[in-house]
Amino acid sequence: MVNSIEGKVVVITGASSGIGETTARYLAAKGAKVVLGARREDNLSKIVTEINKTEGVASFQKCDVTKRKDVEALVKKAIDDFLKIDVMINNAGLMAIAPLEELKIDEWESMIDINIKGVLYGIAATLPIFKKQGYGHYINISSVAGVKVFSPGGTVYSATKFALRALSEGLRHEVGGKIRTTCIEPGAVATELPAGTTHLESANKLASVFNDAIPAEAVAKAICYALEQPQEVDINEIALRPTVQEF
Repeated sequence: MVNSIEGKVVVITGASSGIGETTARYLAAKGAKVVLGARREDNLSKIVTEINKTEGVASFQKCDVTKRKDVEALVKKAIDDFLKIDVMINNAGLMAIAPLEELKIDEWESMIDINIKGVLYGIAATLPIFKKQGYGHYINISSVAGVKVFSPGGTVYSATKFALRALSEGLRHEVGGKIRTTCIEPGAVATELPAGTTHLESANKLASVFNDAIPAEAVAKAICYALEQPQEVDINEIALRPTVQEF
């Protein structure tokens, strides 16, 4: 089987840890050229150095996805380094679980800024490039909470992930002739994501859900599956979760 990952230029947001980091390492090992973006520059530098030492190809750009100019700079870095972009993985996300009555409005706004607007900035920065090239692939990291509302406490988080699912489907309708769109919807994954929850009672409930979390590599493999398909095949949606997870 031809390795359809080799040589692809893949931009990944939220790549300083968790799903983003693991996916970068996994795809680089398969021959992709990966461009990592996140706020934690020290982490990015360490990851990229390690990838390049193991015969992978990687570069990075510090990027806060709530800042449009940062996302544009990340995409420019990919073009400057590798002359094209094949894949945009919109992975950066925030999960802050708390009942609505707690009125954690700052956290609501942060989730909207990162989980929705951050993805829109990623699309805005790459869509003209994809259209000019005549090809491209969006991988949007949503959640099973974007299929069913996570309750109690997950109303706003779920709202952002439902929005991302709708955004992915709408994007497919608009540009699906040549540009592919995949929405990945993981359940509990062993990452730093639960640390975004500051409400103690909700954090304790989350801990029980994440006791059986699957490794981030499971999500990386799902992403790889979508990327490996021939151009005429568009994997639109993948939901994956721990076998024992009820939600």
